[in-house]
Amino acid sequence: MGCKSLEIHGVGCSKYKRLKTLTEQAVEELGIDCRIVKVKNLEKMLRAGVQLTPALIVDGEIKSQGKVPSYEEILGFLST
Repeated sequence: MGCKSLEIHGVGCSKYKRLKTLTEQAVEELGIDCRIVKVKNLEKMLRAGVQLTPALIVDGEIKSQGKVPSYEEILGFLST
């Protein structure tokens, strides 16, 4: 599986930390060689189109925002 561009947007709250942990686990399980970019700057979030945090962006597309998706959902986001 090729490298994907992954961004996690949030301000460091518990939901952000949970999304980060689940995403890191999914990346490891799928064997994806990529870097996860953590975005905490409000201006950068707004430029990316993020309105609610936490948010997960995969290859430039917002896959989830305002909630922590399930582990299975994250696996799906990364597999397509």
